Amino acid sequence: MSQEVTASAFAADAAQYVLTQVENRIGFIELDRPQALNALSTAMIRSMQAALDAWRDDPEVLAVIVHTRHPRAFCAGGDIRFLHESFRAGDQDALDTFFIEEYRLNHAIFSYPKPYIALLNGVVMGGGMGISQGAHRTGGLRVVGSTTRMAMPETRIGIFPDVGMSWFLARTPGALGRYLAVTGETIDADSALYAGLADVFIDESARPALLDALLTEPFATGEEIVERIRGAAASSEAVQRGVACSALAVARAWIDQHFSRPSVAAILASLESVKRDAKDAQSDWAEQIVGVLRERSPLSMAVSLEAVSMAEGSMADVLRRDLDLTRSSFALGDAMEGIRARIIDKDNDPHWRFARIEDVPPADVQAMFKSPWDAAGHPLRALPD
Repeated sequence: MSQEVTASAFAADAAQYVLTQVENRIGFIELDRPQALNALSTAMIRSMQAALDAWRDDPEVLAVIVHTRHPRAFCAGGDIRFLHESFRAGDQDALDTFFIEEYRLNHAIFSYPKPYIALLNGVVMGGGMGISQGAHRTGGLRVVGSTTRMAMPETRIGIFPDVGMSWFLARTPGALGRYLAVTGETIDADSALYAGLADVFIDESARPALLDALLTEPFATGEEIVERIRGAAASSEAVQRGVACSALAVARAWIDQHFSRPSVAAILASLESVKRDAKDAQSDWAEQIVGVLRERSPLSMAVSLEAVSMAEGSMADVLRRDLDLTRSSFALGDAMEGIRARIIDKDNDPHWRFARIEDVPPADVQAMFKSPWDAAGHPLRALPD
């Protein structure tokens, strides 16, 4: 395929699946690929980046809102099938390009100089987290609702929580981030608020009226737009009750007890001990989580725990490390087998590189973090710290 045809296909993809416009001094990014649950392609990433670049210094754009009109998913992640096909075809450049441009977009959102607001509904996973979590750092908002289902489920397919998510997970209370990274478990809006991965709750039924108001009411600053959205949020008392009863809040003491252990093998042993020696609510929970861990990629769980443990530095450092790990996850890890088993063939019978977490040598975990680039040649070297 010629470069001209390829460029044309990219442009058509972006125009079809990402709609961008400025209305009432707000830049709107609308994801419109419902048949793929708004999974991100390289072209979609480029379209979002182009819009943010154009609006960054435009005085007529006060804030940015990213959303979708489709109820099933805000964004289910990256285009996993494309990544699998690219690696199988030996197209390392296509694979690298996707991740490089995705991580540059994640950093652009994280460091955006105007409020960035993410209206989250339905499935919000993987890459969907990458284009929403950074809103918290911009003076913007992560808005969740009753249908929001949030996760970084990468250990299920032999990958790790990328898109800079280890930075956010490392800053959740207690051992919640370690738990979410290793298990890949899905959380609802109440648990997202409890973990600090969401800011306000606005039910989806109230959002059309809110969007109409944002299109018609006068605003002088981005902060006014943010406050208008906060004003539409559910009452704090109702939200606090839901948060206090959330699944993460209920299990918090157990999560901290087990997932504060230094390794996945130690976490598993701790859970197995409770499962074996006690007969109560915690033992039932431990039995469930042991079952989850036994299904995940042992190598990916070990890498994910290490990634969260190492995420104390800058977002730029985390994203550079994420790019390194994408290379090793496909070339040395379980990504190809996990995607085959869960997404392509759907036999749900992955043959992981190591059968059990107890079998994963620490040296093999550390080898996954080795960068294929030196510092001067790293594709994300220019990301500002």
